[in-house]
Amino acid sequence: MSDPNCTDCEPSAPGASVSSSSVPDVASAVASTSTPVNPVTTAVFQPPRMLIPHVVIEFCDRCRWAPRASWTQTELMLTFPPPLIASITLQPHNTPDTGGVFRVWLDRGNGFDLVWDRKTEGGFPELKVLKQRVRNLVQPDMHLGHSDKGGKHGVKGDVTASATSEQGP
Repeated sequence: MSDPNCTDCEPSAPGASVSSSSVPDVASAVASTSTPVNPVTTAVFQPPRMLIPHVVIEFCDRCRWAPRASWTQTELMLTFPPPLIASITLQPHNTPDTGGVFRVWLDRGNGFDLVWDRKTEGGFPELKVLKQRVRNLVQPDMHLGHSDKGGKHGVKGDVTASATSEQGP
């Protein structure tokens, strides 16, 4: 069902015209803002500010790890919706000195914490372990459901945050 106040969402039948009386007044729609905004003029657009907590996923593009980084981004955003994680940035690298890089960083406003590094950890993170580490940094009392349960042998997953403070990406 479309919002009667949103002209972008209004379904338009082929051949139907929109009368000026059916288009809502843009000024009244943005009356809550301090400055009037013309949604068609890009000169007044403001770039988004970087929100925190913010995750950066660095990956080697030459290794074709974009799908893995995207999957990791999706899983983290679904598990930690805003405001727990406000934004996630994918940062591809394709230079010889960044070959094989896959790192997950978390910025909580006081610098970046390294949550996972593929080279020092010996491989890619299991999402269960990565989620536990992120949880321990953003909201330690949060229950992760099946990601907090033990495995086949009843051993609980990595529940300690082994994240280290670093300079960041």
